Amino acid sequence: MSLEQAEGVVRAVVVYDGRLLLVPEGDGWALPSGTPEPAESAQATAARAVYELTGYLVDGTEPLEPPDAAGETAVVCQLLSESPSDGGRFAPEQVRWAPMEETAGTPLPASVRTYLRGHTPV
Repeated sequence: MSLEQAEGVVRAVVVYDGRLLLVPEGDGWALPSGTPEPAESAQATAARAVYELTGYLVDGTEPLEPPDAAGETAVVCQLLSESPSDGGRFAPEQVRWAPMEETAGTPLPASVRTYLRGHTPV
């Protein structure tokens, strides 16, 4: 696991009970994402972005390779809290836990699609 400073946009892949965490973006849904703070790893950026957007605590555990063509990194995150705390940018009813089969129309990086293809609910 690499803890090097992240660059570009970092997207968080949070899967729980066979569902993927999505947040509103434009006219659709997307993975929670953020840009790194100075000296922040991709794992730390993903965890911070999820908390700031949704209030859920997660642990950024594994960057997926390779980064996409736009230089975005996706990080697999483990959910640490089943209920969000107050203060996320989006209220709980504004975020979506999408069943895997309903993510086909969601724009996801190729590395995320590959990861999700073999994922089974825990």
